[in-house]
Amino acid sequence: MNLHGVYAIYRFEMARALRTLWQSLVTPVITTSLYFVVFGGALGSQIKQVDGIAYGSFIVPGLIMMSLLTQSISNASIGIYFPKFTGTIFELLSAPISAMEMVLGFVGAAATKSVILGLIILGTAACFVSVPIHHPLAMIAFLLLTSLAFSLFGFIIGVWANGFEQLNFVPALLITPLSFLGGAFYSINMLREPWRTVSLFNPVVYLVSGFRWAFFDKGDVDVLVSLAATAGFLVLCLAVIAWIFRTGYRLKN
Repeated sequence: MNLHGVYAIYRFEMARALRTLWQSLVTPVITTSLYFVVFGGALGSQIKQVDGIAYGSFIVPGLIMMSLLTQSISNASIGIYFPKFTGTIFELLSAPISAMEMVLGFVGAAATKSVILGLIILGTAACFVSVPIHHPLAMIAFLLLTSLAFSLFGFIIGVWANGFEQLNFVPALLITPLSFLGGAFYSINMLREPWRTVSLFNPVVYLVSGFRWAFFDKGDVDVLVSLAATAGFLVLCLAVIAWIFRTGYRLKN
């Protein structure tokens, strides 16, 4: 494996995050803090507990997961889109580095930034509410798997996009609505039928539920189902990326 090439891409992407520190780190943290003030303060005064958990604490895993999804997709999609936009993608494709190594560099950097952001948001949340972690290893596993899976998904979007409008299309019109409807601010057990059953078709429900189980030992669906859904999505993204590099879809033309 060309570790030097992987590290060069990884280092470049991490350096880009430092150059845009306000957008990459400060803005998501401020936004999350506002969620705590608005939802934790306004709704928390009306909804004292959900499943025996104080509402302010209950929304923490959902807020972290929302930031994780959007930032993973954004970091990875922009990372691969700009080489396409500037034409330097051809230099990468002709360099002595394999497709796997290229993906490892871009996706690894995007996932690293998302994990760091998630941990910072967790620390920010701890300043507002009590956040117990019953299963720390499970929390880390969901944090890593989700960051990797959605960074891979973002890489796919970056390859697919032909413009900045398309680059923002999926996160704005698909991921954000699914996140809000995925139980980030409520338990799907609070919904009446048939809406509870309909919610089970939302993949974000499984991510939020599994992540919340790691904190409070309680989730809307079985944790093994959540873990399997996350791992399955990761494998699906890997298969799509393998097809992209095998066919050269929107990379070589």
